[in-house]
Amino acid sequence: MTTEARTQRRDLRDVVRFYLLDHRTWLGKAIDVALLALNLAFVAVFVAETYPLSPPVSAALWKAEVAIAGVFLLEYFLRLYGAPDRLQEFRNVYTMVDLIAILPTLSVLVWPSAATVASVGFLRVVRVVRVLRFYRFTQDAEFFFGTISDNALRALKLLLTVLVLLFVSAGLFYSAEHAANPTVDTFGDAFYYVVVALSTVGFGDIVPVTTAGRWITVSAILTGIIVIPWQASKIVREWTRKGKVDVTCPNCGLSSHDRDASHCKACGHVIYQEYDSSE
Repeated sequence: MTTEARTQRRDLRDVVRFYLLDHRTWLGKAIDVALLALNLAFVAVFVAETYPLSPPVSAALWKAEVAIAGVFLLEYFLRLYGAPDRLQEFRNVYTMVDLIAILPTLSVLVWPSAATVASVGFLRVVRVVRVLRFYRFTQDAEFFFGTISDNALRALKLLLTVLVLLFVSAGLFYSAEHAANPTVDTFGDAFYYVVVALSTVGFGDIVPVTTAGRWITVSAILTGIIVIPWQASKIVREWTRKGKVDVTCPNCGLSSHDRDASHCKACGHVIYQEYDSSE
């Protein structure tokens, strides 16, 4: 391969990577909006397929799922192609989630007999991770509609974490209980149960009847107790530190002082004297 050909290939990879990461040009924004819409549709298909549907509707949903999975597969290969370090990109958590999310659909296409188990067991459980693709949109504070503050980004991640926890728990609970529990007919029933369980209301109209369903409930509650307060505490900590300066008192070790403080408010020791009155 000539030097010119290598340069053109490298330039093409740079262009591909740029538009997959870009949020400012019209093409970058269009790609972001399209991927976000397809993510929503991909998740909606999974939910819709848990409801009683006519054969034509089921066939249309399957075609839509295959088409969306094809787009995501193309995106997956383009991200690998444009990455400076392809092995590192392959190991990236977001990239691995992208691949896992479309594996059930691809497995049915490659192995047609898997269609008989595509909606049960392991394949159904794997399809739940589709919702994790939304985390890719929270990697930085730049979005197709502009740039948001760090605190707003943290709040968005907290909201997304709550929704992902509810969705994944409901999907897993539905997979475990649907065949054995007459009160869990659809994803909506499972989602209702998870919300009631995690909010500790516990109406008792839906209860797990399988061992897997019970453990999923316990895991969801423990995860909610640990993860949600942990992320919320980061937001509160940033809010309380707003307007503070990261200066540590050499006498008592107290950190995070007011911008115009010259002495430690805990022990009175001199911490620093410089202060720009124009701020």
